[in-house]
Amino acid sequence: MEFLSVHLAGILRALQQFELTPWKVVGLLGSVMFTSRWFVQLYYTRKLKRVVMPLSFWWLSVCGSALLLAYFVIGKNDSVGIISNFFPAFVSVYNLVVHLRHRKNSLTGDATV
Repeated sequence: MEFLSVHLAGILRALQQFELTPWKVVGLLGSVMFTSRWFVQLYYTRKLKRVVMPLSFWWLSVCGSALLLAYFVIGKNDSVGIISNFFPAFVSVYNLVVHLRHRKNSLTGDATV
């Protein structure tokens, strides 16, 4: 029981020292957006009864990654955070472009997709 109380006291001390800065708000918002994309994907998969990656998934990925990159580049100057968020941002932008291009070609009847 002492082990638990020592760790709980440490957590409570850390929470008392927590300072919410504008850059932390940017980082937290980016993290919430990036994480929420999985709930969107789950919703559409359950609704359509097949695995789908809706357009909103890619928009949440791009916006969340952009906010997280801004937080790590400007707010924290953290190279690990930058590297870990750059690749998902690149992939998300690529998939968003492919998705939009496919939708445009489907609307115009162009079969060269």
